[in-house]
Amino acid sequence: MRSLKIICPNGHLGFAPIRPESFNLAVAAGTDFIAADSGSDDIGPGPLGSDTSTSPLDWQRHDLEHMLLAARKLGVPMIIGSSGDTGSNSRVDLYVDIIRDLAKKHQLAPFKLGYFYSEVDKKWLGQQMRMGQTVAGLDGFADLTHEELDATERVVAMAGVHPFVELLKQGAEVIIGGRSSDAAIFAAAAIFHDYADDHAYYLGKVLECASFCAEPYGGKETVMGEISDTDVQVTAMSPAQRCTVASVSGHAMYERSNPYEEFFAGGKLDMTNCHYEQLTEKTTRITGSKFIADQQVRVKLEGAGKVGERFIGFCGVRDPYTIANIDRVMDWARDQVKQRFGDTGYELHYNVYGRDGVMGDLDPMRNQPGHELGIMVQGVAPTAKMAEEVTMIGLRQMFYARLPDVKGTAGSVSFPLDEVLHASPAYRWTLNHTVAVDDPMQLFPTHLITISHQGT
Repeated sequence: MRSLKIICPNGHLGFAPIRPESFNLAVAAGTDFIAADSGSDDIGPGPLGSDTSTSPLDWQRHDLEHMLLAARKLGVPMIIGSSGDTGSNSRVDLYVDIIRDLAKKHQLAPFKLGYFYSEVDKKWLGQQMRMGQTVAGLDGFADLTHEELDATERVVAMAGVHPFVELLKQGAEVIIGGRSSDAAIFAAAAIFHDYADDHAYYLGKVLECASFCAEPYGGKETVMGEISDTDVQVTAMSPAQRCTVASVSGHAMYERSNPYEEFFAGGKLDMTNCHYEQLTEKTTRITGSKFIADQQVRVKLEGAGKVGERFIGFCGVRDPYTIANIDRVMDWARDQVKQRFGDTGYELHYNVYGRDGVMGDLDPMRNQPGHELGIMVQGVAPTAKMAEEVTMIGLRQMFYARLPDVKGTAGSVSFPLDEVLHASPAYRWTLNHTVAVDDPMQLFPTHLITISHQGT
């Protein structure tokens, strides 16, 4: 029976370096593709809005180098999706340049590199809206308005399998993709080789986060997926991990509001009737997944808009009375900011760690704070000068808060630093929407070049 193997060394290439031991074991075992996702909206809207990467360049280069050298040694395709954390055009260009540099460094034989872009022209999107198309909101977002579009710095579309398959058809041996569905990166390789969508999309789903589908937990380890005409199998390559029925089925629920569905450009994967079987100690077999095609292709859009410049400060509180009245302390500090700047035109945020700094009002223990609190203060404003002052007042005035039962003059707030720090600008998600397209390739222009150590 025919089968196809794909190894995934990292669930977010460059975010933390891959583990070479399990990757080398997977390469030695043999594979037909090496693929990884390099992006996520888990990192927030900042990198997309500012057109930067949150992953260190050296870590991205590290992972690309391991994957490229292994792929060229084995003579198998290498596929990357959502380049540089966001999949914006500049991040695709960055990865293409890295591949070119690595080919020169290692004197690699010439190979074909395919790449595609995912950025969406705001003018085109606005025109679609003026022509009557609804750009539909997801997850509580209202349908897109022209005002929100104007507030957006950058928009990317999330590719399905289509540009990857197209570039494979053109003979690409390395593919650098713009923003992409995580699972589509792997599904495309299987679909290119004529495996059924039902299995191909599940193969992508199980591989997208690499060793997150294995136990015990260990990030950045390599896993191998194998697809046949009847099933999908996934194997942990780290000697310390195994793919079990529990770990694989549990991963199917990861980051899903509905644990049985995963949506793509062109349809959805239905995992309702999936059956999981422990095939060996390290391998789980999956059957029963089904892909349901859409009549109309809708492509997901992500967009980010700038809120303002941002400064942060930090303080600690140990005094029991101040802890019991910490909301009054923060309210005092807020009032001092209002006296200086008024009620609008800036943002001031407090995160109280040791009480509800992670979950906020949803924390069931927020009425039982710890004996010591750490408070992060964030000030956001149109200019860096104003943001710095908002943060400084919001932080330092906690020291001077006037509580009725405080008799002494010593402050009850501790500052590890006397300064506030200039952080990255604050952005917000402006687009989490879908747009209808007549052609699933419409928003994803492809390019094919030849790379050699002599140059392109």
